[in-house]
Amino acid sequence: MDGRSDYDSVYAEMEKHRICLTNSLLYEFFAQLLEAKGRLIDAYMIYHLGISRNAEPIGRLKKAHVLFLERISDRVTIGLLPKIDEIDGSHVNPWLISTIKNQLQNLKPPLLNYEGYYENKKPYKGKVALSNLLKSARNKTIEIGGYKYQIKGRAGQGGFAQVFKAFEDGNPEDVVALKIQKPAFPWEFYIYRQLDTRIPKTERKNFGLAHRLHLYSDYSILVSDFLAHGTLQDAINSYHVTGAFMEEELCIYYTIEMLCILETLHDAAIIHGDFKPDNLLIRHARDDLMDDKDGFCKHTGSWRDQGLCLVDWGRGIDMHLYPANTLFMGDCRTSGFRCIEMQEKRPWTYQVDAYGLCVIVHLMLHDSYMELEKRPSRGGDYIYQPKKPFKR
Repeated sequence: MDGRSDYDSVYAEMEKHRICLTNSLLYEFFAQLLEAKGRLIDAYMIYHLGISRNAEPIGRLKKAHVLFLERISDRVTIGLLPKIDEIDGSHVNPWLISTIKNQLQNLKPPLLNYEGYYENKKPYKGKVALSNLLKSARNKTIEIGGYKYQIKGRAGQGGFAQVFKAFEDGNPEDVVALKIQKPAFPWEFYIYRQLDTRIPKTERKNFGLAHRLHLYSDYSILVSDFLAHGTLQDAINSYHVTGAFMEEELCIYYTIEMLCILETLHDAAIIHGDFKPDNLLIRHARDDLMDDKDGFCKHTGSWRDQGLCLVDWGRGIDMHLYPANTLFMGDCRTSGFRCIEMQEKRPWTYQVDAYGLCVIVHLMLHDSYMELEKRPSRGGDYIYQPKKPFKR
């Protein structure tokens, strides 16, 4: 990376070709470059990505991460985080810590008034340390805000948080997902509450449900619905391991589901920002699906409980918090899911979700990430099209 000033593109290429992804120096060096540029949230994500991949030497990377958190802790406490909410004077980066922090501070009504929001300004001091759950979680019971959660196993892991399956108050009929995140991050809970008010009741099951948020000075614990049928990524992988391709009829069904989800979401002026198959849970109806065309087409009866559920709203964007016609600049840096505008450093809004949908469709059809080629078209413009043709 020393020989290039465009570190983001170099890192993206290394991710794409899986170069040095098990070497902790890659993440440490790139995170330090991002920190030097004031991109603290990006640096934080890179440290966690390396740790989640167990990059070696892992001890060195964890130590570097701790030192990083110590360096920025005072800045966070006294409010000296970067105030750069704009790029080139006109385009906002919606994922800057300062942007999110300012939006939460200026909410009317404040987050404290939201149903299910519990705030404790002190560190979490439960009998079971939350950090110990990373090592061995199964059947441990943690008590949070008067609720007891019996941990039944880890359900997911990301750069920011760990997700656990748990029985609430020991009741196996009341299964929830606990998203434990450090440092604390209340933004996702805010987005969930906007979904509650803006999404029609008939469509609400497609977007996940949050019961409550327990916010401490060091951790946040988001309690939400648990769906036991895996993700769309799991479904795609099940075909990959056998060397088969997903049936086109099933591809069409899931594509229609995703189109409906995004249409409803964008009509509510919310952008997901991380639309990928890992974040689409599969919903299965408990009752037998009605064998009639009308129920299928209108999503009535048992078909209403069948489909997909979009979760993980940490990168969600509420367009109601911005002036009309606001454009964004910011790179999700998720390999394979960077929309054209991000790749070409142009402003974007809803394109980030639409591009993610196209990549997922390509994965279902071809079992590979979408690669585009830019071709000139009539009138001096350009078109983008996948390099892989449709199978006939």
